[in-house]
Amino acid sequence: METHAVNPWVAVAYLVAGVCFILALRGLSSPATSRKGNRYGMFGMLIAVVTTLMTHEIASLPEIVGAIVIGGGVGFVIARRIQMTAMPQLVAAFHSLVGLAAVLVAVAAFLNPGAFGILGADGNILTVSRVEMALGAAIGAITFSGSVIAFAKLNGNMSGAPIMLPARHVINLGTLILILVLTGLFTNSGQAGPGENVLFWIVVALSFAIGFLLIIPIGGADMPVVVSMLNSYSGWAAAAMGFTLHNTAMIITGALVGSSGAILSYIMCKAMNRSFISVIAGGFGADAGGAGDGGTKEQRPWKRGSAEDAAFLMKEAENVIIIPGYGMAVAQAQHALREMGDLLKEHGVNVKYAIHPVAGRMPGHMNVLLAEASVPYDEVFELEDINSEFAQADVAFIIGANDVVNPAAKTDKSSPIYGMPVFDVDKAKTIFFIKRSMGGQGYAGVDNDVFYMDQTMMLLADAKKMVEEIVKAL
Repeated sequence: METHAVNPWVAVAYLVAGVCFILALRGLSSPATSRKGNRYGMFGMLIAVVTTLMTHEIASLPEIVGAIVIGGGVGFVIARRIQMTAMPQLVAAFHSLVGLAAVLVAVAAFLNPGAFGILGADGNILTVSRVEMALGAAIGAITFSGSVIAFAKLNGNMSGAPIMLPARHVINLGTLILILVLTGLFTNSGQAGPGENVLFWIVVALSFAIGFLLIIPIGGADMPVVVSMLNSYSGWAAAAMGFTLHNTAMIITGALVGSSGAILSYIMCKAMNRSFISVIAGGFGADAGGAGDGGTKEQRPWKRGSAEDAAFLMKEAENVIIIPGYGMAVAQAQHALREMGDLLKEHGVNVKYAIHPVAGRMPGHMNVLLAEASVPYDEVFELEDINSEFAQADVAFIIGANDVVNPAAKTDKSSPIYGMPVFDVDKAKTIFFIKRSMGGQGYAGVDNDVFYMDQTMMLLADAKKMVEEIVKAL
């Protein structure tokens, strides 16, 4: 695509779109302003798309509109049908499409550089365009293959356990160095020819491979950080496409997504006591022998409670803290949980919801579910804001969470979750723990001492069914 003559109004339009995207990110930083943030993002994207269509030579406008209609229709149908429990794998799948688009744009530019306006006076591809092309293809390929593996792990198509290859760090580092070396050779290669073609295609192939190698060693407990990091990669891939297409809006948007995704990944790494560099290198997660072994779990005494027990003790309590997790999402129990919270408040109970940064399968998973159920934003608190209140809590009500309340993260150095900040639920006077059975474990695959504490009552049932029974008892 070749742009028209420079028009100052185009720059202004892209600037307005960029401001809207920044306001969207600011709005999405809080559940209370997330809807407004989404509207800013939609308006900014509308400006960017309309401006791009009006200022670029398009071979066939009906084809472009048809593609938009088809893609938008598919997106609309998926958005209407998708369950909240499947949202993490949907996000991973969409990230893969962004990465694949970046690869296809780079390939198209490589095969037909004249159409992209990247030919120099000597008839060869410009050096700077070679850099953009190679980096765009590499980042896009890594995003695609890494997102496919993340989708397969989240969707249950492959095991969520870490897959440890021998000498994986050496293999990963060597592959990355080889990609950089070949990119340099491709950038500095002379006239187009078979050698140049081979270099480009080798870079693409190795990039697909390294995306696969970076994600398979990562265990399910660390998957929220993976989703966040892939989000960052997809942004940089989009920015690379923007350089190739000479589109300022794509460069701005991609850079915003890439940088904000990287910042979010850093925040989540800090919340899990992980190394940010290790995330990028794909070397974090459980070691080969670090995951828990459910088959050798020690048989220990525990107490079973009922819905009536929970209703009575919570109704008589002064402070109740609710800790939701992925099990709540699976059971779609958020609406029943909000109804239970409302009934407790009618009885004069102070109800708060505690959200861990990595609860669920993607960043903000629990916040979205509680917002969907119309839980007031001022009742929802992050870990650092509420953890000190468990010592004064009469009841800690855990629904579908596990690893984020496991004290092994503080005491057991051999545990795959060691060092991850967790909720101090063990300090509450009474603990109600909803899970389907005593045989199940958290995503990290380790046992939880909270199950066996004197003040813990296990409520073994489907989360939604148990909460509905508690509501009836209330």
